[in-house]
Amino acid sequence: MLCLEVCEGFQLRSSKKEMTKLGTHLIVDAWQVPADLLNDPDRIRRALLDGITAGEATLIDLCVHQFSPHGVTATATLAESHIAIHTWPEHGYFAADLFFCGSGKPAVAMEILTTSLQAGKIQVRELTRGFPSGQEVEELNTPALALA
Repeated sequence: MLCLEVCEGFQLRSSKKEMTKLGTHLIVDAWQVPADLLNDPDRIRRALLDGITAGEATLIDLCVHQFSPHGVTATATLAESHIAIHTWPEHGYFAADLFFCGSGKPAVAMEILTTSLQAGKIQVRELTRGFPSGQEVEELNTPALALA
């Protein structure tokens, strides 16, 4: 897992476990974002499209929805996986998920998104998605959640 806190610029720190990597999943929380940008579906659409291009991903579909009285949710289905963003203008906050399989560059897409929306502070968690190298997946099953 990688954790990252950003005010200006960013530095990545990570610890890697042996895994056959299928993709990278970035989970982003952003604060101190101007409310007018978070409530602008066209700005969010443009930020996503610019991030997808810069991140070397392939757009399949893009859905942007503006809520009343405020807030925007957008999802981009990519050939490489997806990007989703949910905004709370009244809190100057957005949450985003960027999951890229293959050779795409989710960190570049994330930087475009957070810069375009003028985020003052961000926290990013990185998950390596895939399966353990040299182990049977069944060995990893844990009863962390019991479903009724």
